Amino acid sequence: MAKKREPIDFGLPGIDDIFSTQAERDEAKLKKIYEVPLDQIDPFPEHPFKVKDDEDMMNLVESVKVNGIITPATLRKKEDGRYEIISGHRRKRACELAGLETLRSEVVDMTRDEATIFMVESNFQRTTILPSEKAFAYKMRLEAMRRMPGRPAMTNGAPVEHHLKGQKSRDILAEQVGESKDQVRRYIRLTELKPELLELVDEGQIALRPAVELSYLPKEQQKDLVGSIEMEQCTPTHAQAIRMRKMSEEGKLTPEAIEAIMLEEKPNQKERIVLRGDRFKELFPKDLPVSKREDFVAAAMEYYGRYLSRKERDNER
Repeated sequence: MAKKREPIDFGLPGIDDIFSTQAERDEAKLKKIYEVPLDQIDPFPEHPFKVKDDEDMMNLVESVKVNGIITPATLRKKEDGRYEIISGHRRKRACELAGLETLRSEVVDMTRDEATIFMVESNFQRTTILPSEKAFAYKMRLEAMRRMPGRPAMTNGAPVEHHLKGQKSRDILAEQVGESKDQVRRYIRLTELKPELLELVDEGQIALRPAVELSYLPKEQQKDLVGSIEMEQCTPTHAQAIRMRKMSEEGKLTPEAIEAIMLEEKPNQKERIVLRGDRFKELFPKDLPVSKREDFVAAAMEYYGRYLSRKERDNER
């Protein structure tokens, strides 16, 4: 029986190529955009960027109602058949609030580490990024880079393995995000803070450098510090934070020591009134944030002052 010959490949176009137009071939190379049901889309695990229903979100919702999703979200398909957002968490939320059932999306093929790097890079194009968002984003991206030795970073093609270019992953990350490597290190240290302290950093009540020093305190001492901050209505300076860290390392930072440091007069704080004890704490509404207590006390004193004035006028009559 004669041996069946394999067909010879002369490198000529296939039948489909011959009978398809150039426009059709160009279209086949374009990104594929789909309308993916919202109930099949999951958020990125430990997504570090906050999605808030604020004024900007309401503006985005109105835009979506009128124009739809102009820039498609970026999703990756998971092994269970569902989708995971790489870029587009705010757009998905806007679709939910606008009453839409699908999200206009591009579906890409990426590993988790590739997706992490892409997710962080795409969110850094936002105009406002909180310190806590930078902290966890830098940490996630650095960990993903370290798990990808010798592979190019997606943003600029730079290899991420330590021995390439004679740089460490942290140095390459610093170059990519436009920060010094020391600043990147400082932000990543913020991930060691308790949420209550990290929120004060986001609000601008604790600066970056003192926050870094406080991040070295054990969680129990950070808890004591949060209580002292709420009680004394002030935050530690950089110098005070350095002293707390040093005393902690020496085993001397007791709750009493923290309170003594917090009671010290600060250069920009020449006069203050401190309300101590549960007696005053119980007078505040339970849902009143600590940051609003000063306004509450001022309003109460103004009201009481007007009451005394009316009482004096009534007595004069």
